[in-house]
Amino acid sequence: MEIRLKRIADNGDASISLFYIDDVFQCFVIEDEHRTKKVYGETRIPNGIYEIGLRSEGGFHSRYSKRFSDHKGMLCLYNKPNWTLVNAGISFQYILIHTGNTDKHTAGCLLLNDVVDASKFTGSYSTQAYKRIYPKIADYIEECGPVQIIVE
Repeated sequence: MEIRLKRIADNGDASISLFYIDDVFQCFVIEDEHRTKKVYGETRIPNGIYEIGLRSEGGFHSRYSKRFSDHKGMLCLYNKPNWTLVNAGISFQYILIHTGNTDKHTAGCLLLNDVVDASKFTGSYSTQAYKRIYPKIADYIEECGPVQIIVE
């Protein structure tokens, strides 16, 4: 499985990306904006190649376990131990793929959405996108181990 995130727009407050699995478009992603220095809750992860694993602890995991019957753990991006992501001199921890419609719903995480309003940099039908995409990735990870995501 190859996962790719292609960033297509940034308005200085939020970003819109395209999410692909095996070169097939799956949905849109809302993220925070690009920054060269991290501001907590206001900075997207740098371009790069990361692993996605299943993180089965924390508040999101507890909430999503109750919300989604097929929940196996949060999809979490990392390239260092303890679910840490370090690149371009910026460090993040617990970068998840989850639901949400605006950059206010993320602290660097990837928010899956089926529809975006490019004039407002907001999304909609996030839960629908998550329910469709989560099992594909989670099942693969359970069977084969962590999968890579290319962020560009």
